[in-house]
Amino acid sequence: MPMAVEFYQTLGFKLIVDTPHYARFMCPEGEATFSLSLEEYGFNNGTTIYFEHEQLDEWVAELQVKGIKFEQLPTDERYLWREAVLYDPSNNKIKLYWAGENRLNPPWRVNPD
Repeated sequence: MPMAVEFYQTLGFKLIVDTPHYARFMCPEGEATFSLSLEEYGFNNGTTIYFEHEQLDEWVAELQVKGIKFEQLPTDERYLWREAVLYDPSNNKIKLYWAGENRLNPPWRVNPD
């Protein structure tokens, strides 16, 4: 993780969350963010894709009506995001979430402005 953090900082992304297993960056322009996460089951070459939506529960309900299967329905997580989990046809993990203010400004943000 430290090498990945250094790499993305070198590319110009601003580090806003830094833990041994998770890092979040703010993109150089606008308010978009992206995250890196190590799975607890060791290294794999998989990807986790995140999509944020303010009406998360309603979105998940609409997708379930369309036949989308979820591994986890919307759940309040300890890191202050509400997340649902599903997998795409290539078995990439997808997290649909709502983080609100905690996406850019979590209580543990490094170098708060």
